[in-house]
Amino acid sequence: MTYVISALLVLLALSGTPLFIVISAAALVSFYVLGVDLSVVIIEMYRLAANPMLIALVLFAFAGYVLAESGASTRLVKLSRAVFGRMPGGLAVVTLVVCALFTALTGASGVTIVALGGILLPALLADSYSEKFSLGLLTSSGSLGVLFPPSLPLIIYGVVTETSIPHLFLAGLLPGLLMVVLLSLYGIHHGRHTIVPTRFSSRNLRQAAREAFWEMLLPVVVFGGIFGGFLVLSEAAAITVAYVLLVEMGIHREVKLNDMPAIVIKTVMMVGGIIVILGASLAFNSFLIDQQVPNRILELMRTYVDNKYVFLLILNFFLLIVGCVLDVFSALVIVVPLIVPLAASYEVNVLHLGIIFLTNLQIGYSTPPIGMNLFIASLRFDRPIVQLSLATLPFLGILLLALAIITFFPPLSLVLIH
Repeated sequence: MTYVISALLVLLALSGTPLFIVISAAALVSFYVLGVDLSVVIIEMYRLAANPMLIALVLFAFAGYVLAESGASTRLVKLSRAVFGRMPGGLAVVTLVVCALFTALTGASGVTIVALGGILLPALLADSYSEKFSLGLLTSSGSLGVLFPPSLPLIIYGVVTETSIPHLFLAGLLPGLLMVVLLSLYGIHHGRHTIVPTRFSSRNLRQAAREAFWEMLLPVVVFGGIFGGFLVLSEAAAITVAYVLLVEMGIHREVKLNDMPAIVIKTVMMVGGIIVILGASLAFNSFLIDQQVPNRILELMRTYVDNKYVFLLILNFFLLIVGCVLDVFSALVIVVPLIVPLAASYEVNVLHLGIIFLTNLQIGYSTPPIGMNLFIASLRFDRPIVQLSLATLPFLGILLLALAIITFFPPLSLVLIH
């Protein structure tokens, strides 16, 4: 009977059934077969519903979907081109900066590729960038902003590990900037030999800054309130929603009242799926802890691995695979509770662990052959996955270098906190 149910769950996953349904069903079936009271799932969901961080998650997700429906991406691209266009490889830097900002605000790399790909790919090709470079750049930078606040994955990691979310926001800044800078240097190197820089125009810069003025103020409003000590995270999320609605509906008037039902539905579906996964996964993790599974894994690791750095190497390899096969939200709630006690036994700081974890998942999104960004980019740009896989290889090499620095130089993640 167990094998039949397992096969059915695998078929549901392969058929495209939403992952939160498959994970929840797997947890419930496991509990039923093992004789565990199914009310533990409801208890975990109730505990989640009482968590004040959940409000911030919903509100930031809603604000991100509103921004995705507006012309904010076009204005950010125009502004970035006005600032960086004069540099060799300026448009490549523009692509990286805009994708990182947009992913940080929307929290989903698929949204970034879909929303910005149609704008940036023609622009890159028109500026004489090769198609291979352009496709690799857009595919690999689609998830570049997961370490920048108010990234939803950072918030979820904080909820799962009960870690300070403002501290996580600070921990992600320098590692995120490192990846953007390293990729930008590669873009500048590529552009220096092939691309003619755009002439700088103060007039174009003033016009672009005027058009994107309200989007430029958003990070100041959010981060200034949080790190200035004026707002807690949920209050900052509420102000973000109010600000985004005022700008996109009242000032730019690009998002209409008629668009709200669709935006709310998208938000509820994503956040609702996350909550169901969280409830089922946390309940399942509680069961694993009760059965001492993490302790057994820890004993096994200690038998064969007695060095912190060897552990981190194994962890990175494992997480890259996880990043290929799971979306970031599922990976966070399924894997994090299992690796946190392992990492603690090797004296890995929980904040540093979170940055390592999310960096791996970000890279895994673009890792051949099954990284999620490859499939999204294949649909968006109508290119075969093999072509996109080859195009991303130089960028993956740079990101892996950044991952090594982030992993083995903890102060990069922790210096802003102390």
